[in-house]
Amino acid sequence: MSRELTEITVVGGDETGLIARVTSLLFERGINIEGLDQAVRDGVFRMTTQVDTAEMTTSRGELRRALAELGRELDVDIQVRFPSDRDGRRIALLVTAETHVPEAMLNAEANGELSADGEAEIPVVIGNRGDLRSLAESYDKPFYDVGDGSGSTDEGRLLDLLAEYDIDLVALARYMRILSPEVVFRYEGRIINVHPSLLPAFPGAEAYRQAKDAGVRIAGVTAHYVTTDLDQGPVIAQRAFNVPDGADVAEIKRRGQPLEADVFLEAVRLHLADAVVVHRGTVHVREDAELEPRLGLPTAASEATPEEPVDGEPLGRPETPAPETD
Repeated sequence: MSRELTEITVVGGDETGLIARVTSLLFERGINIEGLDQAVRDGVFRMTTQVDTAEMTTSRGELRRALAELGRELDVDIQVRFPSDRDGRRIALLVTAETHVPEAMLNAEANGELSADGEAEIPVVIGNRGDLRSLAESYDKPFYDVGDGSGSTDEGRLLDLLAEYDIDLVALARYMRILSPEVVFRYEGRIINVHPSLLPAFPGAEAYRQAKDAGVRIAGVTAHYVTTDLDQGPVIAQRAFNVPDGADVAEIKRRGQPLEADVFLEAVRLHLADAVVVHRGTVHVREDAELEPRLGLPTAASEATPEEPVDGEPLGRPETPAPETD
């Protein structure tokens, strides 16, 4: 019997009996629950359910309508993503003021290099400031400023835009604002961020300055999925670089920014190719992945890494020649 795993996400206020109402509706339509996860953060409830809809006794349209009606009754938002919905390639580019990562993304799309099949698109650029409007327009992209003038985000407007443009993946291209659970819970597993450190080292603001103050000799950048815990989401890929003796923050940033763009593009491509999966909070490469990912150091650096000595293993020594005999 074939299985058709569909994802249903419920986001809203934490109300007694909410889970029972949703699961009962599914049971009544012959839908089998394969997995269920729930969380509450800052008063926002989230339930993500994986269900098998292969043998359901209703149509997709009727299921969407029934869940939407239940959502209105319970005052929660219920989203349904069938397997065919996950084939989408529509990316919202969220930006603030730095150009290096957004421009790399837009340039990759223009050259058909944003995804392995060349069919991904960035239909909209959204900022919490208006600084990058001209960049977006230079690539013929609509730009929306959802900030309040001081950088804070109108998340209601942001969610409306993500829905209006039917967004599949939210790309935080140096977007300098923390997203609340209202956004993260609705797009969990579909928000990628780039952070200028080798996480979990130096989370939060001014990561390059943190690296400078700590006196590290090797720094780096990380692309990761976003969760409600700041800079603690599952790591997808990382890049590292040397920090010269006496380098100031500006020099460290100059070395790191090209790698930010590089690792971010790598993570987006892996996600779009469905080459990675999150299991128990850790990203794993699928065995049948068609892309050959570069998750960390380049081959040359890996080959330069010593392989011995290792505790408990004898060092490779030249063989002692056998004594000569008459």
